[in-house]
Amino acid sequence: MTQLKGRIPTGGLEGMAFLVTGGGTGIGAACAARLVADGAAVTICGRTASKLEEAAKKIAAGAGHGGRVQVEAGDVTKEEDVKRIVARAASMTGELDGCIANAGGGGGMGPYHLQNTDEFIRVLHLNVLSTMLCVKHTVPLMRKAGGGSFVGMSSIAGHVTHLYFGAYCVGKAGIEQMMKNAADEFGPAKIRFNAIRPGFIATEIMEGIPRGSDVYKSYIENTPLDGVGESEDVAHLARFLVGPESRWVTGTCINVDGGHALRRGPNFTQFVEPAIGHDALSGGMPK
Repeated sequence: MTQLKGRIPTGGLEGMAFLVTGGGTGIGAACAARLVADGAAVTICGRTASKLEEAAKKIAAGAGHGGRVQVEAGDVTKEEDVKRIVARAASMTGELDGCIANAGGGGGMGPYHLQNTDEFIRVLHLNVLSTMLCVKHTVPLMRKAGGGSFVGMSSIAGHVTHLYFGAYCVGKAGIEQMMKNAADEFGPAKIRFNAIRPGFIATEIMEGIPRGSDVYKSYIENTPLDGVGESEDVAHLARFLVGPESRWVTGTCINVDGGHALRRGPNFTQFVEPAIGHDALSGGMPK
């Protein structure tokens, strides 16, 4: 089978408007760039305006078919910010055709009996609450537009155990169930909901894992395609899910992980054990 080797078809999103949260770096920036290259009007949001502006310049450089990008800073765990961001996204064309709810992240690592409650709640808000708020405020606009597509950003951690990841696993699983429920609720309005499950993707956050560590080795050993993914690998799927080519796809959770979910999650014991001691890993108290 001949591979495309970068020759990705472009166009097909002309005149459509999308919101990409967490669009200043990594997967979010790659998703926005992919949509803009195909002609979409894209709003990227995040908490740091300077990062958004820097990302927008790079995204605009690859624009095609009339695609364009704008930025709107804000915190997607705050409802008033989300309302403002969504309205700004719709202002580009007068309608909103879709949203890629990419904003999210993890927190302090450790077994559940040692989890800090405030930090646990913060991570749930960052992942689950932010996604719900985006659903809440984009659905009426997509319905007005005659339909649309919403993509929630889950993770391999949402369905494969990731020891010591705390609220992150719970939050990503919550996003997946939210997408399924929303697909059922809003199907009659022709609004589709799907989730993407990235595995180990070479983003700024994952660069923090030393390449010679046992943790990194545990990722590679459990990935049939033997390596790590790129942000663009996720972006290509997101482009398909928000575009007209996927008109009959809804309520799904799709892996972009090199086959990692076929085996087992990573082992972060090397990072956690020195801080709390061996006995605490299985329910004991820290050393």
